[in-house]
Amino acid sequence: MAMTTTMTTWLLDADPALRWQVERDILRAPEHVWRASRERVATEGFGAALLAAQDPDGRWDGGAHFPGDFFGTDEAEQPGQPWTATSWSLNQLREWGVDPAALGDTAERLRRNCRWEYEDMPFWGGEVDVCINAFTLANGAWLGADVSRLVDWFPAHRLDDGGWNCEAEEGDSVRSSFHSTLNAVRGMLSYERLTGDTSLRSTRHAGEEYLLRRQLMFRESTGDVVGDFVTEFVYPGRYRYSALAALDHFREASLTEGTAPDPRIGAAVGLVRTARQTDGTWLQGAPLRGRTWFPVDVAEGEPSRWLTLIGTRVLDWADDQLMRSSETA
Repeated sequence: MAMTTTMTTWLLDADPALRWQVERDILRAPEHVWRASRERVATEGFGAALLAAQDPDGRWDGGAHFPGDFFGTDEAEQPGQPWTATSWSLNQLREWGVDPAALGDTAERLRRNCRWEYEDMPFWGGEVDVCINAFTLANGAWLGADVSRLVDWFPAHRLDDGGWNCEAEEGDSVRSSFHSTLNAVRGMLSYERLTGDTSLRSTRHAGEEYLLRRQLMFRESTGDVVGDFVTEFVYPGRYRYSALAALDHFREASLTEGTAPDPRIGAAVGLVRTARQTDGTWLQGAPLRGRTWFPVDVAEGEPSRWLTLIGTRVLDWADDQLMRSSETA
C-alpha cells in the first residue's frame, strides 16, 4: 500500500522520538534530515520530559525495576506493574534514539547508587530474570557501562529448546517463553549493534530459531496460536510479545547482518497485513496497566502513529525482500 500525502503528514506531525524514525525507515530521507530530528529528542517532547524526571542519584522513581515506594504498600491495590522505574525509563530513552551523551554520567551514578530489588544485586551486573538482563545488556552497551557479566550470562542460561524463560531461574519452567526469548534476542542484537561485538550472535541465532520454528506464532506441539498476545498490538509494548514486535526484531536483525528474511515469517507477516486498516493505519490495543510518567500514544481503538510506523516498516521490508527474490528467481 503506497503511503499517501495525508498519511505522511499525519505521521510526521509527531514527537521527535517518532518523527525521525518515520523519516529514516519509511520516507528514507537523507541521513542529515533524520539525524537532525533525532537530535531534538533529548531537548523536546517525550525524551526531554523523561530526562527531566531522573533523580539526582541517576535513578528514576527511586528504584531499579520498581519504584522505590512500590514494596511495603498494598501491591494488590496498584493497577499493574509500574513503568516508571530506572530500567523501563532507560529502555524508552534508548529506543527513542536519545544520544547517550545527554545522560552524562548516568552509568556511573547507577553503578554507585542503584541495586536490583532481587537480592540487592549491582545494577550493571543484572540479576536472574532474563528480561531484566536483556534490558540491562542493551542499556549498558548504550551508556558504555561494563556489562561483561551479562555477555557471559545469556549463553549459560539458554534452555535446551533454544530460548529463555523468566521463570526458569526459580525452577518453575524448563520450556522457553515467547516473551522472554524475544526480549533476550532483542537485547543481544542491541548490544551487538551498539558495541560491534558479535560474540553473542550464535546464541542470539539459537533464540531466533526457537521463534522461527514456531513461525513466530504457533505452538510446536499442536500448531495452535500460542496465545492471544500474538495478535494484540500495543504501544508501548514494554516486555510483551506480539507478531508485530517479533517481526520488527527480525527486520532489524536482517538489516544488521545483510541477510534475507527467513520464509517462516510468512504467517506473521500475513497477520500484520490483515490488521492494517483501509486507511493504512494500525489501531492501538489495550495499553498495559500500570502507572507511567505520561502518555506517549493514543487510547485503545484509535489509530496509533507508533504502531503505524512499526507496521509500515515491517511490511515495506518484507515486500522489498519478496520483490528482490522474484527479480533474481
